[in-house]
Amino acid sequence: MGHTIEQIAAALGAEALGAVDLEVTGLAEPARAGPDQLALAMSEKFLADLSNGAARAAVLGAGSDWQALGLKAAIIAPRPRYALAGLTAAMDRGPGIAAGVHATAVIDASARIGAGAAIGPFVVIGRGARIGANARIDAHASIGAEAAIGDDAVIHAGVRIGARVRIGDRVFIQPGAVIGGDGFSFVTPEKSTVERARETLGKAAAPAASQSWTRIHSLGSVVLGDDVEIGANTAIDRGTIANTEIGDGTKLDNLVHIGHNVRIGRDCLICGQVGSAGSTVIGDRVVLGGQCGLSDNIVIGDDVVAAGATKIFSNVPSGRMLMGSPAVKMDTQVEIYKAMRRLPRVMKTVEALQKAVFNRGQND
Repeated sequence: MGHTIEQIAAALGAEALGAVDLEVTGLAEPARAGPDQLALAMSEKFLADLSNGAARAAVLGAGSDWQALGLKAAIIAPRPRYALAGLTAAMDRGPGIAAGVHATAVIDASARIGAGAAIGPFVVIGRGARIGANARIDAHASIGAEAAIGDDAVIHAGVRIGARVRIGDRVFIQPGAVIGGDGFSFVTPEKSTVERARETLGKAAAPAASQSWTRIHSLGSVVLGDDVEIGANTAIDRGTIANTEIGDGTKLDNLVHIGHNVRIGRDCLICGQVGSAGSTVIGDRVVLGGQCGLSDNIVIGDDVVAAGATKIFSNVPSGRMLMGSPAVKMDTQVEIYKAMRRLPRVMKTVEALQKAVFNRGQND
């Protein structure tokens, strides 16, 4: 089913120009666009590619001359990438889960399924679980006993949601994610080598006696707020006593690990392969680049931004921008990097000075 240029522009709050009744059926990159597709030429570097495709209409940034580009119609978006969010939402066909409950789904008699929910093949829903209205659960997902899934949630194939986990409205969970596994929490009868290392910063010798690890069981759960998104194969551990919590609007990428008792605020962006050890508190609107690592029991303030691969071992005040391992202010890390690049030249200078001093001593 197609959409006219005028309809799309109205939905985006953007300006439609030219043949606004022109109908398109999908989106495409400029060089690959067909005559019935809307080309996404939102950056100046993509404008030249329009001549390689067959698009009759395109989304352009402000100031672009759509007629000179040979187009019949255009949508002018003042913030093109934001417009892309609306465009892709309108064109997304979703996971294709058929309406109703599939015959192979296994649903406990005590579970409650909301109106309009779609349950795919081989889904398992445990005792006392609650599934919200219009929620969609794809094939082979499992929902544990007494778990609660909010309205309009989308649970993709193979997701594992543990017992008593609570998930808000409009949550997206990508394939293979595990929400509510036990926390990685163990203790030794005597003081462990880890405790000694922390107390002495590694100065104390490791004890000769062997040590064994005893599980601390996870009695808490996981709570995801509204509009949270969880990436593929991400794991969020349940809390030990209190819950692990993810605030409204926060987005987690693929392969993220969130340890037990962690609390993450609202509207955070956690990129791929980030790992947070247990009991860390992360404020609102925090952005962690890919492969960032967070120690346990630290506090990250609001509006912190950490570049990729930053390793954070201590508390961070609100508004700080970090980079490096160990983490320092971003501008400081840039200076450190510049200094490291100068090291070979500096070492040559030092060697030359050492030789000059040595030779002078010999002559004296």
